[in-house]
Amino acid sequence: MALVPATTLKTCPLFKGFTDTGIQIFAGVAVARAFPKGTALFAEGKAGESLLIVAEGTVRLSAKSASGEDVSLGEVGSGEPLGELALVQKGERLCTATAVTDVSALEIRAADFQKLLATKPQACVKLLMGIVAHFGQKARENRDMLRTLIGKAPAA
Repeated sequence: MALVPATTLKTCPLFKGFTDTGIQIFAGVAVARAFPKGTALFAEGKAGESLLIVAEGTVRLSAKSASGEDVSLGEVGSGEPLGELALVQKGERLCTATAVTDVSALEIRAADFQKLLATKPQACVKLLMGIVAHFGQKARENRDMLRTLIGKAPAA
């Protein structure tokens, strides 16, 4: 089954409240990607250059703890974004994303987002606000895991 970018974007919380026109702006730069089971979508510590949105399949997120252990951060599935901070700032990936099953995803590259910022600033700001809201929600949901990664025990 062929990946339909607009359909996939509509299922993603980052694009909640977007009009069809707004969805089409990003569908126009999104690239369909396929990742066979067991392959890395991206690796912790490597440069983050794109946002990925899972269309089908399951992706495991993991990161190294202060002691060097591989810590599972959970799994994401259809409609969920990965690596969204790559559109906000240049930097290294905070975790590793590995395909648990065969995965199809949409990729929005930071370079394409920067070009859109010049021509479609309102749509880009709306997406950035969605990224900030989503990231804040995930941080709140995963406070205890975040404490583990930074080597601090949860407060009693």
